[in-house]
Amino acid sequence: MKEENLEKFRKSLSENQFWPSVYMFKMIFPASHRSFALVSSYFPEGAELTVRNSESGKYMIATVQEMMLSADEVISRYQLLLTIEGMILL
Repeated sequence: MKEENLEKFRKSLSENQFWPSVYMFKMIFPASHRSFALVSSYFPEGAELTVRNSESGKYMIATVQEMMLSADEVISRYQLLLTIEGMILL
């Protein structure tokens, strides 16, 4: 994520969310056991993870809801998720 986009996102999160808050992460990534394992490992056991396959079966679509303490915590998680090859964050 570019620094300017990161700051805009941080500002938006700070202005539009109250912290702590349940935050919904949405993402699309290549359908592979490795990618799924990485996504799963980046969230704690208590997070609500919903995953389905795309129509073509090439991708997995995930929604995760987790209690986050701050905008910075959300951004840190997004940066971690972006290390997964082929990750698209929505």
